[in-house]
Amino acid sequence: MPVPVLQDNYSYLIVPPDEAIAAVVDCVEVAPVVEAAKEIGVEITAILSTHHHWDHVGGNAELAEAQSVEVYGSADDADRIPAITHRVREGDQLHIGSLTAEILLIPAHTSGHIAYYFPQERTVFTGDTLFAGGCGRLFEGDAGQMMRSLEKLNQLPSDTKVYCGHEYTIRNLEFAETLEPRSKAIQDKLVWSRARRREGQPTVPTTLASERETNPFLRTGSPELRATLERLFPETEDQDETRFAQARLLKDEF
Repeated sequence: MPVPVLQDNYSYLIVPPDEAIAAVVDCVEVAPVVEAAKEIGVEITAILSTHHHWDHVGGNAELAEAQSVEVYGSADDADRIPAITHRVREGDQLHIGSLTAEILLIPAHTSGHIAYYFPQERTVFTGDTLFAGGCGRLFEGDAGQMMRSLEKLNQLPSDTKVYCGHEYTIRNLEFAETLEPRSKAIQDKLVWSRARRREGQPTVPTTLASERETNPFLRTGSPELRATLERLFPETEDQDETRFAQARLLKDEF
């Protein structure tokens, strides 16, 4: 379940069926997640950190001091994940009660960024790598690295539910519409997203099927998107990585 925190972040509670325990994904504010856990009668026993940025791990130490929790994070980022107890790598598995997650290394936003994929539940927590309608900024990687990380996520089943780290959907889709102005899929999802936010509801989860239709960073092969970028960058080679980098640059300035 999504737990809104800060201005536009999401933490998430993962609750195994018929169990009174939960894991929190990206604990930045302790009070909201503890209150959400109390409301549904579960106790938080683990923290799953996707990456080291403060707005995703800022509550780790506070929660770990208040109660016994296991803290999972990337082994490549262990020195930047507060209170870490379990260093995980690509291909590792972890268990939250009866649920099993697989670790996917998806660097570029940060060098040690990971996703938590629950194959039986067709659910993935992507932090700040894959957003609804967008992708994360390239703070510690480049366009090629982000492309490969997104391609790894895009290999998951199309009905996989994607839970990302921020409520950025409307702004992301407004940008996507500038690259593919004739896309009905983008237009329809933008209308739906605006209605959801007016009602005070989240736009997450999305699905990989939806992202393949609306997310420009999974659509570098789209003829309309490529034509738009070719008009804006007429003297560059028409390669996927080049077009991806151009789209990311435009989004940074959007």
